[in-house]
Amino acid sequence: MIFGMHPVMEAIMAGREFDKILIQKNLKGNQLGELLTLTNKYSIPIQYVPPEKLRGITGKNHQGIIAFLSSVEFASLDNVINTAYSKGESPLLLVLDRVTDVRNFGAIVRTAECAGVHAIIIPSRGGAALNADAMKTSAGALNVVPICREPNLKNTIQYLKDSGIAIVGLTEKTNESLYSGDYIGPLAFLLGSEENGISPEYLKKCDYLASIPMKGTIGSLNVSVSAAIALYEALRQRG
Repeated sequence: MIFGMHPVMEAIMAGREFDKILIQKNLKGNQLGELLTLTNKYSIPIQYVPPEKLRGITGKNHQGIIAFLSSVEFASLDNVINTAYSKGESPLLLVLDRVTDVRNFGAIVRTAECAGVHAIIIPSRGGAALNADAMKTSAGALNVVPICREPNLKNTIQYLKDSGIAIVGLTEKTNESLYSGDYIGPLAFLLGSEENGISPEYLKKCDYLASIPMKGTIGSLNVSVSAAIALYEALRQRG
């Protein structure tokens, strides 16, 4: 955690990775404009909060700005895809739409590393914090699996499609079984939040919708369990 206008801007310009930046509501000044320009340039998530929130975090002179550094260094999606193709590999990706629970996220990353996932794609806003809890739950996999943070998932999904990668949405809103799909070619599994699932606008962009067969009375599985089942079906098919 760092705070104060100058330290935060200096950290941004030094290339540090940020989880998010908290800005006091109604904060004024020319330097705020400079800070917002930097956060927009580098797609750093910001959140406007009341003064009480900042005082609860630190009693020092924060100048209305508190930033949390990320535990990981984000990867370039372009590089991930190009590297996979150049090696003759079929990209296997995960796209997470508003998966906010840190432990779920950590568990997904751990499974992804074991299944040979090339990268996990998360949104700049609305995702789990990449903090010490996420690192611990991932059993260190966050140090290995490339994490791509994208400002607009809708555009990112289209970019994946344009790159020859099929989008498979894991959802209970289909009768098509996960086990009837073909996952040998380039693909990205799209998973949504536990509360609302995949956003409707993203569902429309999927090439294929798949559901995990259920025999019990509970309507859905934990998102980290769903990710594991899907990834290992892909791994099974890929030999």
